[in-house]
Amino acid sequence: MNWDETAPSTDDAATGPDRLVAADADGEETAVEAALRPKDLEEFVGQERVREQLDLVLRAARARGATADHVLLSGAPGLGKTTLSMIIAAEMGAPIRITSGPAIQHAGDLAAILSSLQEGEVLFLDEIHRMSRPAEEMLYMAMEDFRVDVIVGKGPGATAIPLELPPFTLVGATTRAGLLPPPLRDRFGFTGHMEFYAPVELERVIHRSAGLLEVDIEPEGAAEIAGRSRGTPRIANRLLRRVRDYAQVKADGVITRETAAQALAVYEVDGRGLDRLDRAVLTALLKLFGGGPVGLSTLAVAVGEERETVEEVAEPFLVREGLLARTPRGRIATPAAWSHMGLVPPQQQAGAGGQQGLFGP
Repeated sequence: MNWDETAPSTDDAATGPDRLVAADADGEETAVEAALRPKDLEEFVGQERVREQLDLVLRAARARGATADHVLLSGAPGLGKTTLSMIIAAEMGAPIRITSGPAIQHAGDLAAILSSLQEGEVLFLDEIHRMSRPAEEMLYMAMEDFRVDVIVGKGPGATAIPLELPPFTLVGATTRAGLLPPPLRDRFGFTGHMEFYAPVELERVIHRSAGLLEVDIEPEGAAEIAGRSRGTPRIANRLLRRVRDYAQVKADGVITRETAAQALAVYEVDGRGLDRLDRAVLTALLKLFGGGPVGLSTLAVAVGEERETVEEVAEPFLVREGLLARTPRGRIATPAAWSHMGLVPPQQQAGAGGQQGLFGP
């Protein structure tokens, strides 16, 4: 199982603790997930290209007896960035220190962390694009020259004292690689982009996690869960735990296709991974606005949610699934959305009845 353990970004809309298909994880969930993390690259499921490239980087560094190059990992939440950072440290036999961009608001915060690093230590900096600009500029020199300048005093009497740092490996993670300034991106020796998982890969993740959780699961049950997991291992494991609860309480403890489907119906996750919020957006778009186009604010009011919630939480998955499209005139539903919701587009209804619209055919 591969997924990130860090808390959700505050710059994104809140997903809410009751959303089973949210890609972010809260503090309690990360503690539960820790036991399911793979410990090395061989055990890591999926991301074949990134895993192969990273394996070469780490093997070469070990052969030289040097620290590994700085690594930048980008991709959506829940795909394994934090897990890979821990694997990098384990493969290099080095300790790891975990922090995040929002926690570093001043250059002094970063200097304190860097000055306490051991030689070869891995520093994992999550949401690196949210680090303050002064700290970011200090990081340039630290990554390239393993040195920082500590400013002592204020005003004309201030002096810069150079502080040498032991060689270390920075692993940066971001969900928005485009927000990283080019000078920072260029200082990473290896950049890997995490892709969404195929259903077959998620089935492997689910079988592995089921073994660790000591849950009996049939291949068809794993396939049912994988198909509703939005291509994200974290969501797959979360659904697995909820289906396990259902199987223990209302079935014989074995997860079959029928048991998985019944359990996820209780939690309102449909066959394509859409939950209550996703279906509410599509229902409003289709039934109230005839499939659009409709403005985002109007759609949010119709759903009874904040504009940011609809835009940041529901829309990305609906767009990726080809159920909704963003246009200059507003949001529109695709034919796949009408089909998934079991509705007939107005044009087809008019055609079937032989009637014309208000202004002609």
